[in-house]
Amino acid sequence: MDRRQALRPEQRSGLWLTALVIGGVVLCALIVQPFMPALVWAVVLALLASPLERRLRSLLGGQAWASATLGVVAVAVAIIAPMLFVFDALVRELLGGAVLANEILSETHWQSVARSQKWLAPAVKWATANVDFGLVLQSVAARVGGWGESLIQGSVNGIVTLLLTLYFLFYLLRDGPRFRSGLATILPLTRTEFDRLSETVGNTIYAAFYGTVAVSLLQGALAGLMFWWLDLPSPAFWGIIMGVLAIVPFLGAFVVWAPTALALAIGGDFASAIILTLWGVLVVGLIDNIIYPVLVGKRLEMHSLVSFVAIVGGLALFGAHGVVLGPVCVAATWTLHTIWRERRAAALAASQA
Repeated sequence: MDRRQALRPEQRSGLWLTALVIGGVVLCALIVQPFMPALVWAVVLALLASPLERRLRSLLGGQAWASATLGVVAVAVAIIAPMLFVFDALVRELLGGAVLANEILSETHWQSVARSQKWLAPAVKWATANVDFGLVLQSVAARVGGWGESLIQGSVNGIVTLLLTLYFLFYLLRDGPRFRSGLATILPLTRTEFDRLSETVGNTIYAAFYGTVAVSLLQGALAGLMFWWLDLPSPAFWGIIMGVLAIVPFLGAFVVWAPTALALAIGGDFASAIILTLWGVLVVGLIDNIIYPVLVGKRLEMHSLVSFVAIVGGLALFGAHGVVLGPVCVAATWTLHTIWRERRAAALAASQA
């Protein structure tokens, strides 16, 4: 008797139902994938804005749609205003960068450097004789133009993602308890286990946003501010770059400001080099040690190595939203593994009793 004939009708029906459920889950995952960035940021913003929404709901007499609408408006204002400033600054910096590159790559500029810094004269003389500055300038201009096209394309994609994020955010704020109850019903966890997993995910999102994103943006802003005060080129652009680098553990804003300080010292501007170094070490470098514990506290206890793998791996796998999704995946998996081990230990103890 073959295996198919050995199965009872209800068993065959169960196998078909299981296959259909798995296939449906895969299809649903593929359908959701294009919306993943907007969904991730909507969940993050919903978690952060939920205290405000609950307060508004109590003031408005339980009107969920009104409190959710006001919450979305508050979040939109908090996001759109800085985005407009950053976009305007980046456009200005790209235009100014093209002019600055033209000035720096001119032979007149390097001849002036050779006259002011005699010890650099042999290197400048060699570069003038062996480097085609016109070709280099054309290459820089093409690269700046490519950056401009990427900026415009990325801005369009960012606007679409922002609109979708705000759309999802409204429903997450209005119907958050309903979504939470539905998720608790779907997952094969007890109520206590689900609350434990929810707490872990919530703390990880909170820590990833405030402890990583917000602190890194603050570091970039402080570093860019010093670039502006020292009248260095493209302070807004380099501030954004330093903020992005500060997100990645073991890197940081010093990857930009340290070579800049060295270049200032080589150029003879020792005062600016010392000021930039002190600001980078004492303010930019140490601000995360002060702000991170205040914002995060003990919400997330993750080793620096695990945090590095989670953030960098999340960025590589998911894109920008991986800075949150990566740590969430690692923390949730660890919690689920702990729950599994506890269930297994309890089952083993029961069998031996």
